[in-house]
Amino acid sequence: MTSGTTGEKDFSKYIPLAKKACEFFTQSTDPFLAVKTCTDALDSAGFVKLSKREPFGGTLVRGGKYYYTSNHSTLVAFVVGANFKAGNGFKVIGGHTDSPHLKVKPISKRVGSGCVQIGVECYGGGLWHTWFDRDLGISGRVLVRNTCPDTGKEKIEQRLICIQKPVARISTLCIHLQTAEERGSFKVNKEEHLSPILGTQSVLENEAKSQLNRMGEDEDPWKHRQEPELLKLVASELGIQAKQIANFELGLFDCQPASLGGIKDEFLYSARLDNLGTCFVALESIIDYSKSESVSVDDQVSVIALFDHEEIGSLSFGGLITINSSMALSESTHGAGSPIMAEAVRRITTAFCDDTSVRDTELHASAVRKSFVLSVDMAHAVHPNYANKHEKNHGPKMNGGVVIKTNQNQRYATNGVTGFIARELARKADGHIPLQEFVVRSDCPCGTTIGPIISSNTGIRTVDLGMPQLSMHSCREVMGISDLTNGLNLFKSFFKNFNEVDESIEG
Repeated sequence: MTSGTTGEKDFSKYIPLAKKACEFFTQSTDPFLAVKTCTDALDSAGFVKLSKREPFGGTLVRGGKYYYTSNHSTLVAFVVGANFKAGNGFKVIGGHTDSPHLKVKPISKRVGSGCVQIGVECYGGGLWHTWFDRDLGISGRVLVRNTCPDTGKEKIEQRLICIQKPVARISTLCIHLQTAEERGSFKVNKEEHLSPILGTQSVLENEAKSQLNRMGEDEDPWKHRQEPELLKLVASELGIQAKQIANFELGLFDCQPASLGGIKDEFLYSARLDNLGTCFVALESIIDYSKSESVSVDDQVSVIALFDHEEIGSLSFGGLITINSSMALSESTHGAGSPIMAEAVRRITTAFCDDTSVRDTELHASAVRKSFVLSVDMAHAVHPNYANKHEKNHGPKMNGGVVIKTNQNQRYATNGVTGFIARELARKADGHIPLQEFVVRSDCPCGTTIGPIISSNTGIRTVDLGMPQLSMHSCREVMGISDLTNGLNLFKSFFKNFNEVDESIEG
């Protein structure tokens, strides 16, 4: 069969992995829950949790498998080859845990025209019109005040919450109240039109007053700026009292679960495919590799690094920098432009270094030069209704294979050598792994990824890849199910065959 076409392709063999992916996507409603879903799987696979606050030296062993998190929204997991020594390389798969969505504002209380609403802020560059008339749940992180039974001192606990019940909705304005111009162009005012409705003010008023009275003696002014019913809902879900809530970071999500679709179930429909598709496949690949015999002869470290804050352009402790034509640079502590990637290479190298006089110089530099990053974000598949938006010779198709992204202005990190390495990894993989090419039209702007940021910040060679999808940044997206398997097989080949491919390249 020709690569990039579906034809009479049998999709049944791809369905088990796709169904597993659906469960992952449905559970991972925000970056916190995405990392939690990953760490649960890593725990089950025998990975050891590390603390970033403690030295790695004396803890790491050759053949071991480990992970740690930053801000509970960025994850680094790695497997140390049995023959690894300080100065050897790192094989890294990089992705991001965040997606465009609506986040609850610091002052959440909002009412209008007899309705109780919730104040929200747009996170990232979403297609916000797709959020209208959706059943929305709430998830995120809650800081809870507790008292230590031994010392009597206050302790702040970080709890994750996911309310799958559709508690909020953003309703469109009916056609009868719109002008002809408004009907012809649905323009969303992000401040005025996107506040979800939680309930009817008259119905909730007595409960709200009761809730406020119960918190009347609370000296925390933060609580009095929150919607009381939201506090009550969160407290009930966590099994605590509302007065114990010290703060929260909450976001809204579409309650509709991920599902298979299409005539032959060849598509996967879900929220947050960009970039949970990468997170899922990267997780599966590192767990699979940790159980393989290849680890016993590997002299490098295999890594997945899943960063937060890619969608807003991040220079952060746990994220990366992503800047496109509509974004300005922002800073955080857990993005890809943060120290996390370079720190991982340095700390793991140092943990296996016997000669402290060279641990921070020559060995680290040697490790960087031997390392390689697969920067994997989702890719733009050709839309059959808008085919002219793609360069005619570079139009990836769903179920057509993993996409190599190239941009001569370095919006992607791919160059002649790194692109060749990706193709060789596909060629050496078990079974046929189709690859596709993407170059943006010369008359269109080009977005960017974590690839150029990691490469420029660390000096590690990088190639930009992605699995093709439609409706990127919509509340609901779609991809081909065979591309999950294509991605998984390519990642497996990377961990197994990279060293051989790299050593074959002169210079």
